[in-house]
Amino acid sequence: MSPVDCAFVIVCAMLVMLMTPALGLFYGGLVRSRNVLSTTMHSFSLLGLVSMLWAALGFSLAFGPDVSGIIGDLSHVFLSGVDAEPSPYAQGIPSVLFMGFQCMFAVLTVALVSGAYAERIHFPAMLLFSALWLLIVYAPMAHWVWGGGWLSNLGALDFAGGTVVHMTSGAGALAAAHVLGPRLELRGGGAPIAPHNLPMTILGGGLLWFGWFGFNSGSALSAGPLAAHALITTHMAAAAGIVGWLLVEWLYSGKPTTLGAASGALAGLVAITPGAGFVGILPAILIGLAGGMVCYAGVMLKSRLGYDDALDVVGIHGLGGTWGCLATGLFASTTVNGVDGLFYGNAGQMWPQFLSVVAAWGYGYVASRALLVFTDKLAGLRVKSEVELTGLDISEHNERAYQI
Repeated sequence: MSPVDCAFVIVCAMLVMLMTPALGLFYGGLVRSRNVLSTTMHSFSLLGLVSMLWAALGFSLAFGPDVSGIIGDLSHVFLSGVDAEPSPYAQGIPSVLFMGFQCMFAVLTVALVSGAYAERIHFPAMLLFSALWLLIVYAPMAHWVWGGGWLSNLGALDFAGGTVVHMTSGAGALAAAHVLGPRLELRGGGAPIAPHNLPMTILGGGLLWFGWFGFNSGSALSAGPLAAHALITTHMAAAAGIVGWLLVEWLYSGKPTTLGAASGALAGLVAITPGAGFVGILPAILIGLAGGMVCYAGVMLKSRLGYDDALDVVGIHGLGGTWGCLATGLFASTTVNGVDGLFYGNAGQMWPQFLSVVAAWGYGYVASRALLVFTDKLAGLRVKSEVELTGLDISEHNERAYQI
């Protein structure tokens, strides 16, 4: 094993961990002041719940020895056999470090879904749904793509989570928006709800961008040229995402916004995630630029499609991940990481990328919807109308973010 690789992945794991409370800040600034604590609580509480479940069962289901291309076996339940020996997925680091790095991905993915049901979900139901979603939706998807499952065997490319993290969370978010229905003020087509604290959202967005370097570079699982390349493609795509979003927003609404800049950066980061270690720097810029435009269009379409995805998980993570997955099949190059895409003569790469999109959206949506219905019957998903109007901070947590 390599001490340098170990040190590198340790730092990257810490950066990815930072992304979950950063997401809480990003989401928290976007809701009304009466719900800011309940919204940030979703992200922060999941750091505890998902980490415990990942150690108990999730890691084994995702990365245990393969069972029929569908799921990992139970060899690593309660981290049995996960120790200081080299990881089968990265010989330069111990298996316990690989487990910890992947744990941070699992936490963030579950937390991403919370943006769809913000301001109206009952906290105990959120915990139950999140626990089930980790084990029944996220763990199988991670196994299919990264753990030796059927998509991996077909040659699907997903460097750091365009399919596993972003499309899957987008599908779960769409199911949540459909099952819970719109917030009270938006029933019948009410005016969009304004964020209560944009500086908080900008801070969260900046921390997400910073953490994303660990997210994408760390997915190389070693300190070397590939990790350096992924860092640069990540940054350039985020920068291009800002430009793409603001261009379309400026043309469409007449004014560029700070929320648009933050959202554009996030869109670029999402779009480059599956291809960060497979595409060149110029293609990364194009992917980020188009990602900003595609995600802006996705966010604008939600009102026409009649669902209330409160914090635009579907429009940014779902559509951004979809574009990034397909773009990886277009722009992947052997000069970066040994695989060519369509534009470099390998049209066949588009098939596993397309199947990844179908699998993530199809399985992610259907399974998430079933889990939401089950959770509703068991714990009651949505708070009462009077509670929603008063605010979830007081009703669910007996706290106020701002003392007036």
